[in-house]
Amino acid sequence: PKAEAAVPPSQPSPSGGRGKTFWATASALVIGGLGVIAGILGWRSTIAPVTLSAPVYSQATIERGRTLAAIGDCAVCHTAAGGTPNAGGRAMDTPFGTIYTTNLTPDAETGLGRWSFSAFQRAMREGISRDGHYLYPAFPYTAFAKTSDDDLQALYAYFMSLPAVHAPTPPSDLKFPFGIRALMAGWNALFHDPAPMQPVAQQSAEWNRGAYLVNGLGHCGACHTPRNALGAEQGGSAFLSGAMVEGWEAPALTALASKSVVPWNAEALYRYLRHGHSPQHGIAGGPMAEVVRELAAVPDADIRAMATYLASFNAQTSEAVARTQAQRAVADAAASRARLLGPAQRMFDSACAACHHDGDGPTLLGANVPLALNSNLTGARPDNLLRTILDGVREPATREIGFMPAFREALSDAQIAELAGYMRARFAPQEPAWKDLPQAVARVRAAPH
Repeated sequence: PKAEAAVPPSQPSPSGGRGKTFWATASALVIGGLGVIAGILGWRSTIAPVTLSAPVYSQATIERGRTLAAIGDCAVCHTAAGGTPNAGGRAMDTPFGTIYTTNLTPDAETGLGRWSFSAFQRAMREGISRDGHYLYPAFPYTAFAKTSDDDLQALYAYFMSLPAVHAPTPPSDLKFPFGIRALMAGWNALFHDPAPMQPVAQQSAEWNRGAYLVNGLGHCGACHTPRNALGAEQGGSAFLSGAMVEGWEAPALTALASKSVVPWNAEALYRYLRHGHSPQHGIAGGPMAEVVRELAAVPDADIRAMATYLASFNAQTSEAVARTQAQRAVADAAASRARLLGPAQRMFDSACAACHHDGDGPTLLGANVPLALNSNLTGARPDNLLRTILDGVREPATREIGFMPAFREALSDAQIAELAGYMRARFAPQEPAWKDLPQAVARVRAAPH
């Protein structure tokens, strides 16, 4: 009989090949099927825990991470009222329920102590925790994904350098079905692009740096861009077009911010972000005051880059034209005072005028921006003004601004509505009167503060 050809040891024998191929194919199909089911259910692989027994990053890297954390306002969201900074536990109210922020300190049980950089990187880029469960986009990984690996490494180094704090994260309280984390796999497929940001060749290095910070770690769109029914930031013309956040109006940062008496330019934006106020626009209040406090640790060059990028959305206005517009607005406000004599003006004169004059009196409590230039008076909604009257300024963005007393207990809803209506008519006579002010006051007073 003819001898059979020798079969190389690395290949299956002709007699057993079909059997082994069948089982290999079957195994592949089973594994593939499980992968599909896992993907549908939102399962992702666990990244093995690590133990960091000694510092592995230079002090320069840690300090750079500290600055990046300030740009990202990490401590603002990841600190509960009266709690340890970065230990989490702050309640984040969303239209879908309440989510609590997590512990960013290197505690092994409740924080990042067992997270490798790969696990941290995946969470920041893809919104997936170390153990494989999906994170909710209240954690703005949709913006953080734009951050470079080098900056993520520095940020990770900073968090790992913090004192470990044992602080378990309270469970989320979300309405059905939004509490099903597996559904986030579909949400990410619809709304999330994990690719890092690429520079725009036609723009300057400063503009690109500003775009990188504003749209990445700065995640400005998280507050200043409206969201759709599923909680994703809207695109197109809605980008940075303004939204309501925690009862405050985060105004438009684009050309839609046309209600300002003087258009925002790069210098005004820089002064606002650096010092918490702009002489031609007003002061940073509400959640924005917290942002400015964090930005105090950020170098001037980065603040100017952010201002340059944001100013590119608005038509540039020369300083001379801006001064002329501001002077005209203040003069119009002074002229309108004579037409509005009555109880509301007497209330304003007794409660407000000592500090909020038209710029020709003493600066008693820090920055004195004429109210005719204050964007809260020219906005389409009265909410920011009403919140400021009700709750005052207890934690100013910078020392230059000073404090303001709260009138929540001193004035009734009717008095606050009358006062706000007077202020709108006097300091923004070019704008229509706000409608339904009494109802707005009642709504704002009842909201958490």
